[in-house]
This record gives sequence, C-alpha cells and structure tokens, in this order.
Amino acid sequence: MANIAFPVARLQDGTLRQLQQLEQRLREETGEEIVLVAYQRETMDEEAK
Repeated sequence: MANIAFPVARLQDGTLRQLQQLEQRLREETGEEIVLVAYQRETMDEEAK
C-alpha cells in the first residue's frame, strides 16, 4: 500500500513570481494577508519508510 506525502514544492523562479503576484492580487482584492503555499504530491511505498 502506498502513502502520500506533500513536501513543499521547489518552484522555478518564474513560477514563484507568478505565485507571489497572485498572492498580491488576492491581498488587494480581499484586504487580508494572503499567503499561498505550494506542495508537491509524492507517493511513497510502505517499504520505503
């Protein structure tokens, strides 16, 4: 059986800038301090534990 882990995603510079721009847009629209977090889905076998 496989377990699913969600480590923080390693984003390329351009992708990170897009994420930060979206955060800024959401802050402006909502007036709230919005922080987006990117995780990467990984499947790990039970035996690899």
